[in-house]
Amino acid sequence: MDFMFDISGLASEEDKFSSSKKDVLKYLKIIGVDTRFISYTPKKIYINNLRFSKFSRTREATFNKQYGEIEVVRNKLFQKICAKSSKVLSLEIKPNSRILMPEDNFIIELLLEPYTRKYGVELVYEGEYDLKVNPIILDDQVNNIFEGIFNGEGLNYNQDENEIYPLINVSLDWINSFLKMDNQEIIEKQNKNELANSFSEFLDDVAPQYKENVLSASEYIATKNKN
Repeated sequence: MDFMFDISGLASEEDKFSSSKKDVLKYLKIIGVDTRFISYTPKKIYINNLRFSKFSRTREATFNKQYGEIEVVRNKLFQKICAKSSKVLSLEIKPNSRILMPEDNFIIELLLEPYTRKYGVELVYEGEYDLKVNPIILDDQVNNIFEGIFNGEGLNYNQDENEIYPLINVSLDWINSFLKMDNQEIIEKQNKNELANSFSEFLDDVAPQYKENVLSASEYIATKNKN
């Protein structure tokens, strides 16, 4: 059941809300939306977790009466990406830290924006920082592992404790499918090793879930080798 609020009292306040980020988020909070589970952009609000955000259709209708120019995006694939990313970020992000962001990375911006409210972090683009975003995706990380093995270098699995990896367990297919649906520019694999890519394409046909298994096994082995 939707959170009950005095809509008549709210209506009298509507003309006091501007289009600023502060006021949009304030309005969402007033109508009962948990803004820790949405991503804000000036033109669109993306729901990260439908259940936790409490962003019902009724609340959306109320929001649109005040902010009709802002679209509410209920993309299920994006919500799946957020769920996978949060499993990593919840372990890596330290509250109230300064996080150095990559430039021009739309999906990273969406994923990290809510953590300014969840954990009180500050997203920065230059200067001093506590943690740095590494935008590597699952496909590239797995291909890096394969490349190291094929080159006789052994297990190539290195993670910096001062970096965070929002997309390390999210596939390129998921990311680009969402970006296409949202009319955004798609991204490409960064690892261009021909042998590693060919081997990955072969495994995609015979064992579609292999990437996460490779990542988990590599992480386990790397942790054991450190001990």
